Amino acid sequence: MNIFILLIGFPGVGKLAIAKELSPLFSAKIVDNHWFNNPILRLIDDDGTSPLPNGIWEYTGRVRQAVLDAIVAYSASSANFIFTHAGIDGDQRSMRTFQQIAAAAQQRQALLVPIRLLCDEDELARRISTPARRVHLKSIDVEASRERSRRACVLDPQHQNTLVLDVTFASPGESADAIRNHVLNAASSRNVATISAAGDGMEQ
Repeated sequence: MNIFILLIGFPGVGKLAIAKELSPLFSAKIVDNHWFNNPILRLIDDDGTSPLPNGIWEYTGRVRQAVLDAIVAYSASSANFIFTHAGIDGDQRSMRTFQQIAAAAQQRQALLVPIRLLCDEDELARRISTPARRVHLKSIDVEASRERSRRACVLDPQHQNTLVLDVTFASPGESADAIRNHVLNAASSRNVATISAAGDGMEQ
């Protein structure tokens, strides 16, 4: 189908859990944001709560670009991908990440579908405190999570295919079903638009 699904949400919201439920519905490959981050983060002493040096994200961005370049160059034209992104609205680095993924989608002529995952502050704090997150070098800073919920918003890429989904009381499976329906509707709309444009060209 050639689809890029981008799950955007704060740490702890359940992006990877939802991606795992969504993956078999589209035979999609998951590209988690920690794929880009962890090769670099494993090189420094990160306890999951202390601030990371700002310069570190320049290196993770290079890793991300290399992965996207490989997808564009070598993946089958019909392959589907699910990306995760802890994007914050108004943050330049978050927007650059979105733009990297959007550019790869455009190069592949893939349907890009951003999904903004929202969650209640208390529930998000509960989820982020799970000790198992540290195995994957994920943040477990509850206070930082609460501060983020109060002062920031999940990145809104201002894209026509964006779905806003509150997952506070939804299981990963329920969230995946809602996303699946939205993606299929977006794909159907694009197909109709393509057929219409082709018809207009024939009439001319």
